[in-house]
Amino acid sequence: MSSFLEYVPGTSPLHRMNPVAKLAAAAAFALACFCSSNLAFLAVLLAAGFALAATCGMVRPAIGLAKAVFAFSLILAVVQVLTTPSGAVLVELPWGYVGTGSLLAALTTVVRLVAAAIPLFLVFYVTKMNDITNAVVKVLHVPYKYAFTFTSTIHFIPMFMNDMKGIMEAQTARGVEFDAGGIVRKVRLMVPLCVPLLVSSVRKTNSAAIAAEVRGFNLRTAASGYKEYPFVAADVAAMAGSLALVGVIGKKVCPF
Repeated sequence: MSSFLEYVPGTSPLHRMNPVAKLAAAAAFALACFCSSNLAFLAVLLAAGFALAATCGMVRPAIGLAKAVFAFSLILAVVQVLTTPSGAVLVELPWGYVGTGSLLAALTTVVRLVAAAIPLFLVFYVTKMNDITNAVVKVLHVPYKYAFTFTSTIHFIPMFMNDMKGIMEAQTARGVEFDAGGIVRKVRLMVPLCVPLLVSSVRKTNSAAIAAEVRGFNLRTAASGYKEYPFVAADVAAMAGSLALVGVIGKKVCPF
């Protein structure tokens, strides 16, 4: 995860696009995933996401993300299977049953979350955080402090994950076995680790705030950035294609 959110130079279309166009197209793609319940169509969107990752040379990171999202979505899928009985009965439960419709809905949830995550991941992976912040300020006229807060939040995620990994490795060296026992025991072992992680995060956040204040953070405006972010034909085409995808799905969901 140390390479997460680092800019990777390249000549693919995704690298050359306007940062705002990237965000808009990725958000529209993710919205299309959540608007559709057709498993086959979601599978096509998932394949399209991996194809986009291939054009950027990011197949392996995209697969790693897919595995992480799959592990998270699997929990939601299990809850959905156990709590939303539908379709032909497969397994009887004291409070209901597990049906074919339940399994199909759970599988749809997993595919939807993975397909929606990949484009957003690629945008943040191949684009510098400074470019995203400055483009949002210049193009969308968002106040700089809000854009900076958003990108800083994303930037701190891998840092906190690395800190958590270091704390867990230190505890493992002291004889703590995180892989042994059931989920209750793992939760009991993980909860105390949140305290040093919280202390570390507060220190880093405070240091970042002081550094920003010293550099004149409150004086920065849209005119402070020297780099321009013009829209080109590829940006317009990507945004139009993503919005058209959402429109087609929305028409099927709500024909009126």
